[in-house]
Amino acid sequence: MLLIVLVLGALAAGGAYLILGKSPDDVSNEDVEFQDDEKQEEVSKKPVFAWPTLGYTPTRTRYLNRELQYPLTRSWSFGGSVLIEFPPVLADRRLFFVKNNGEAYSLSAPSGRVLWRKRIGRLGAASPTWHKGRVYLTSLDPGQVLSMDAKTARVRWRKRLPSRSESSPLVVGNRVFLGSEDGTVYALNAKSGRTLWTYKAAGAVKSALAYSGGKLYFGDYGDQFQAIRAKTGKKIWSKGGIGRSLGRGGRFYSSPAIAFGRVYVGNYDGRVYSFSAGSGEIAWTRETGGYVLGGPAVANVPGTRPTVYIGSSSGRFFAMDARTGRTRWSKEFGGRILGSASVIEDVVYFSNIDKKSTLGLSAKDGRRRFSFGRGGYTPVISDGRRLFLTGYSSVYAFEGKEVRTAKRKSR
Repeated sequence: MLLIVLVLGALAAGGAYLILGKSPDDVSNEDVEFQDDEKQEEVSKKPVFAWPTLGYTPTRTRYLNRELQYPLTRSWSFGGSVLIEFPPVLADRRLFFVKNNGEAYSLSAPSGRVLWRKRIGRLGAASPTWHKGRVYLTSLDPGQVLSMDAKTARVRWRKRLPSRSESSPLVVGNRVFLGSEDGTVYALNAKSGRTLWTYKAAGAVKSALAYSGGKLYFGDYGDQFQAIRAKTGKKIWSKGGIGRSLGRGGRFYSSPAIAFGRVYVGNYDGRVYSFSAGSGEIAWTRETGGYVLGGPAVANVPGTRPTVYIGSSSGRFFAMDARTGRTRWSKEFGGRILGSASVIEDVVYFSNIDKKSTLGLSAKDGRRRFSFGRGGYTPVISDGRRLFLTGYSSVYAFEGKEVRTAKRKSR
């Protein structure tokens, strides 16, 4: 279990500050620009719908503003015993994911039937990305990135890397972006795998990169967060020594989300950070009482304010005001929340690894709307009609009333 290994390593290296030390004060700078009139992504109303990359869009906000008709009923399950640490992606009525043993799968989204499976390595810990009929994947052992035909699993190209990678790939235009454990960020030609440029970070880049406005955003294990140009790989800004300036060392495993002119990301130092996307100026930080490995879900759900939804290893889940960082509501669940959240319409979903459960809470007030006794890391994606939930080693599909009614009428 890669995240738990990482967590234990962090504690051994000094992460025990959470128990032994007093947390310094948080930062708050409300003068940093905030674009609260930002429009949400338009969502297709067509029956065939894609969730093609980790976090749904290149900005990694993990927010789908499309209604599911409750109550949800389980329609199929795909079982197993091998950890599925990162969630599937969805396109052309197919799900694509990688197990930790390096096996890649494609399932039928309506039925759960296995369409193909292919071993791509001996160890994998990242979501793939779908783009124009191809699936792009990374692996830790061996360190590599590859492109496969989404329908047949035929390998179109494979590029070996000098080090391991658990960075979920991102495809924008004709370029594939990813990070690696030796701190190299790559831009590759999506059709051929040819290297277009590389960027050297201060430490391992384990998270997925986020993209907005021609810029790539990511943190590293050298306690730096940075923005670089997607076209050239040139640095725009970086913030170093973030954890140290607050009295502790910081590592970024969390994948960032970009919204409202801001960057939002969690850190091993127990805080959630908000930066100006344009300048890198820190807008706010908020202590959570535990390390923050999962990426935030950021949404302007109708009837609420722009909000950051994120969990902590402390077992507490937070809804933070996206402008100020102030807590709108929080709930204590015990155990550890290590993966990312997702917001589907007005419900925010997350899993608790120790409780082995997945919960859906009202984005407005934290009231429980959904509960399922299986859970691991990042739990759900959706096609707007079904909810696809990843447990520790299984994938489940849930259907809303609309889908069940349509099935009955077609019989």
